[in-house]
Amino acid sequence: MVDVSAKPATPRRAIAEARVLMAQETLSLIIDGAGPKGDVMSVAEIAGVMGAKRTADLIPLCHPIALTDLGVEITPDRVEGLLRIRTTAATVGPTGVEMEALTAATIAALTVYDMIKGIDRYAEIVSVRLLEKSGGKSGEWRRQPDDAPAGPRPKAPKGTRGPHRAG
Repeated sequence: MVDVSAKPATPRRAIAEARVLMAQETLSLIIDGAGPKGDVMSVAEIAGVMGAKRTADLIPLCHPIALTDLGVEITPDRVEGLLRIRTTAATVGPTGVEMEALTAATIAALTVYDMIKGIDRYAEIVSVRLLEKSGGKSGEWRRQPDDAPAGPRPKAPKGTRGPHRAG
């Protein structure tokens, strides 16, 4: 783990998103609350909250932190044929809450998948990503909107390792 003992406690917030793509018929069942395993969106929201609270148990070098706020909101998108899962995590501490927001979004998406896999084998989790973060030394960061031109990725800071490759 990284030593954060010398870092000041500051308010920190992170917002993440996951998207679960599915058939229109499956989406309609979810919206109507008629899924075979019950209320998909309510169960997935609770699962996301529970997952965020266990982040340090799931991610090996992640600091256990006291969350001051955690929200999971699931919105159906009929046009795109998906559920959009948006999570917000907050704390006051020496380290950020990006991993908690991402874990909440991921666990909520996995719960949706688990609850619909028996009726929609083609359902898929198409993305999990950080949308924004604030607080700490690095300050504010926001992902560019999807329709913005994709520019080159920023270089990793000096001294960081590249992707692991087998062989």
